[in-house]
Amino acid sequence: MREYHHPCGVVVQVAQGDLTQETVEAIVNAANAYLKHGGGLAAAIVQRGGRVIQEESDTWVKQHGPVRHAEPALTSAGNLPCKYVIHAVGPVWGEGEEDTKLAQAVVGSLELAERLQLRSIALPAISTGIFGFPKDRAARVILNAIQDYLQTHPPSHLELIRLTLYDQPTLSAFLEAWAALKLEAGD
Repeated sequence: MREYHHPCGVVVQVAQGDLTQETVEAIVNAANAYLKHGGGLAAAIVQRGGRVIQEESDTWVKQHGPVRHAEPALTSAGNLPCKYVIHAVGPVWGEGEEDTKLAQAVVGSLELAERLQLRSIALPAISTGIFGFPKDRAARVILNAIQDYLQTHPPSHLELIRLTLYDQPTLSAFLEAWAALKLEAGD
């Protein structure tokens, strides 16, 4: 694990693990715009958390329409050990303006966590699965988006932002980006 203490007081971590097992207050789901949780991380979240997450997602889309990159959806976490699932829509690789859209998904998730007055949040490597975003590029975009957010929106509630990465290739990409950004790291 790598850990960085941002000057605003927030701890940023990069760790390998299973997002559905995180005991933070909210986890971020790498969702599609219609919140159909049929594959990848989204399916694992519903499988472990229960059908209530899909049911609440369907209701959210009926009330608000498709989820936009900068404005994630929110549901309860069902049987997961967290309180909420923030459903962030990252870009599909090749659709255009991918870096901007991915950064918007990250910042939108952090803004929602702050509005909910949450102290802790865990995010995956949004868009790097079936959406095809290259892991190394996504790592740079996500870490930069977190840094930019913390510099421009000093949180009053958030204390922990954890990037929970499932596999070794993704973890390696994030650790390389972490080193390139020269974040203070510790084990």
